[in-house]
Amino acid sequence: MTAAGDFDGVRQGSFQGLDALIIETPRATAALSMFGGQLLSFIPAGSAHDVLWVSPAAAPPPTPIRGGVPLCWPYFAREGQPAGVPSHGYARTARWRLVAGRSTESGDTELELAPEGLEHLPLTAGMTVRVGNTLELGLRTHNPGGATVTMTEAFHNYFRVADVGAVRVEGLGGLSYLDKFDDLRSHEQQGDWTLPKDTARSDRVYPGAGGRYRLVDPGLRRTIEVSVRGGHSAVVWNPGADVASGMPDIGAHWREFLCVEAANAGPDIVEIPAGADHTLWQTISVSTLA
Repeated sequence: MTAAGDFDGVRQGSFQGLDALIIETPRATAALSMFGGQLLSFIPAGSAHDVLWVSPAAAPPPTPIRGGVPLCWPYFAREGQPAGVPSHGYARTARWRLVAGRSTESGDTELELAPEGLEHLPLTAGMTVRVGNTLELGLRTHNPGGATVTMTEAFHNYFRVADVGAVRVEGLGGLSYLDKFDDLRSHEQQGDWTLPKDTARSDRVYPGAGGRYRLVDPGLRRTIEVSVRGGHSAVVWNPGADVASGMPDIGAHWREFLCVEAANAGPDIVEIPAGADHTLWQTISVSTLA
C-alpha cells in the first residue's frame, strides 16, 4: 500500500460541518471522520440520496457523532461491563489515524486505519474501508495477550430512509429476537421487519441471524443490502417519537433513518484466544427498486 496522499481521490474536507476525509472514486463518494473512525457518507455514482444518515443536529466532538457508521468496540451497549464505562465502547470516541491507502486496479479506494490512545485495553483494533460500487468495512481485533479475551461489537449503521414507517427489512423472518423495549424478552419475528404499529419503535437483537439483510425503501425507490461475515447478530433500532424527543440529536428527525446493524451482541459473544484475530466484515450495496 502507498502512503495516504500518494494517490488521487482522497482529500481533507468537511461533511455537515464535521472534519472528514473526502473519498472520491469513479463509482462512489464517501466521507470518513477520523474521530471515531466513523463513515459519515456513502453516495453511489448517479444516486440522488446518501445511503447513510447523519443527524442535522449532530454535536461536534468529543460528543459521539449521531449517524453514519459508529464503531461499537470492544463491547456493544454495556454488555458485560460496569455501569461507569462509555456506552458502545471506546472506539467511537477515539482518534483514528490513516495508516495506508491505495487505489485498486478497478478504481476503488482502500484505506487502513488504526485507533490511538487505546493501549490500556487488552485487545487491539484496525479497520479497512473500501469505497467503490459497494462500501466494505472490516473491523479487525487482535489479542496480543496470553489469555482468551471475550468481546462484543457492531457496525451501528444509520441508513437514510424516506419514512421509517414505510420500509421493511427482509432476511429476519422466522428468527427469534430479544426486545430491549420489553425487558429483553424473546419473541419470534413474523415475516419481514416493519415498524411496530402499536409502539412505533424498535430495539431488537437477533442472535444467530443469517448475515444477509435487505432494507426495502419504497419512498426513495431503492434497496440497501447488508452482507456480513464474522458477525452472528443483527440489530434493528429506531427509538420512535417518545424516546427521540429526549435525544437532542434526533428529536423530530426519527423518521429519517433506520439502524440495521452488523454485530456480535447479546448471547453472540466472541472469544479470541491468546495471539488470535477476529474480523467483522460488512458489504453495503444499493440497487434501484423496480
